[in-house]
Amino acid sequence: MSPDPAPGTVAAVFVALADRSRRQVIGVLAARGTATATAVAEELAITRQAVTKHLATLSDAGLVDARRAGREVRYQLRPAPLRLAARWLDTAAGAWDDRLAAVKNAAEHG
Repeated sequence: MSPDPAPGTVAAVFVALADRSRRQVIGVLAARGTATATAVAEELAITRQAVTKHLATLSDAGLVDARRAGREVRYQLRPAPLRLAARWLDTAAGAWDDRLAAVKNAAEHG
């Protein structure tokens, strides 16, 4: 088995986003700005313990920052790794568009 990808990398982002519940946690954080694990769990159909595990995975991937505020831990989305992954997807999509256009051109004129 390969080692875990480095935090903040495209690979780490895609591994973290592979889970539907983690994508939902990201959605809650994107809408709220910051939230505790308890607040996130209140909006989702999963337990606080599950949310905490998902937040740890998202933090390991560089997608979430955790800050202690008194007795609470507040989580905030870090958008930079998501933007990095979006740019990678845009580049990959552009490359495929170019390849498909070349195939179409060859089929039509070849």
